[in-house]
Amino acid sequence: MEIVIDERPGATVVALKGRLDFEAAAAAQSQLQALLVRPEGVHALVIDGSELSYVSSAGLRVFLTLAKDAKAASTPLVVAALHPSAAEVFEISGFAQAKILDIRDTVDAGIAAVTA
Repeated sequence: MEIVIDERPGATVVALKGRLDFEAAAAAQSQLQALLVRPEGVHALVIDGSELSYVSSAGLRVFLTLAKDAKAASTPLVVAALHPSAAEVFEISGFAQAKILDIRDTVDAGIAAVTA
């Protein structure tokens, strides 16, 4: 799994590329949580899932933990542009319906949602 961070006005966009499975989950969680506690802070976080080809239950746990931590830090969080296979996992697991995460169709829509 590769994580690419792109600082944009009003939001940090984090592109997740590859498979978020058991092997990648701990490192991904650590990197994502570090964004919430860095000294300069994060105004908002948009996760770009366009190249996230697979999400396991361990990967879903990363998203759940990140959502809880972002809420505790009062940091808006959006997941955007999910790859179709990842979007299917979010649908099947109920993450989309339960409003656990704010999921948007595009990264631009995600940025607009957190900077409005």
